[in-house]
Amino acid sequence: MKNDATTSYQFVTLTRQGLIATLTMHRPERANALSHAHLAELEHAAQSLRDDPVTRVVIITGAGKHFSSGADLQDTPFSADMPLVQRRRQARMGERAIEAILAIDQITIAAWRGAAMGGGACVATACDFRVGSQSAFIEYPEVDLGINLMWKSLPLIVSLVGPARAKRLVAGAERLDAQTLYKWGILDHLTDDEDLATKTMEVAKEYASKPPLAVQMIKQSTNRLAYALGNSIMHMDSDQNLFAAGSEDRARAIAAKRNKETGDFTGN
Repeated sequence: MKNDATTSYQFVTLTRQGLIATLTMHRPERANALSHAHLAELEHAAQSLRDDPVTRVVIITGAGKHFSSGADLQDTPFSADMPLVQRRRQARMGERAIEAILAIDQITIAAWRGAAMGGGACVATACDFRVGSQSAFIEYPEVDLGINLMWKSLPLIVSLVGPARAKRLVAGAERLDAQTLYKWGILDHLTDDEDLATKTMEVAKEYASKPPLAVQMIKQSTNRLAYALGNSIMHMDSDQNLFAAGSEDRARAIAAKRNKETGDFTGN
């Protein structure tokens, strides 16, 4: 069955070639920063794969030098007069995009070069496997901006590295280079930058060669098992974010970041 097609959005491109599709975040001038509109396109592209019986593997990557620099801090999806009930819904756009990636039936592989920060790390960890190049690094900067990690993504990194290392990353905002990513098991494969596409395709073809029905059922059951507890409690992370965003420490954190200073935080 022929399955060659390209669907282009404003910030995302989905290309199908035979058994393998590639979903590319395409905003390189902003290091693939994830605006509200960008996240909506990611959700739509991921959901469009539900009706594709031919594709067996989906590669998710970023155009340019970086996988994704995370949530676009210049994006302002909230208007000043928007009711809190609507702001709460808007705040869950990233969560919806991550859930759509997790729900992809086909095997997903992140092809990761450069930064995967904050929301970009959420996208990478939502994939089944990660192939990284020597330039790859991860950082969750949210805590230094006075907010929590959201998008229901804390269970993803906890499942990969365990609670203590997850705290180092998310509460400590440690930046890990490619070698440490591989050592910690966040990267499944590590290669040179120039060989990233080749290595990712090699892994994709291996999984595409497997019986798709069995593979997809195994994936679904594994994810349900791994994230069962997280799914039961992480509905509240967007509420925590809205709460933290209104704190005095949030304003202090933003000012400290802007002025390259150490913040004087009070817990308020």
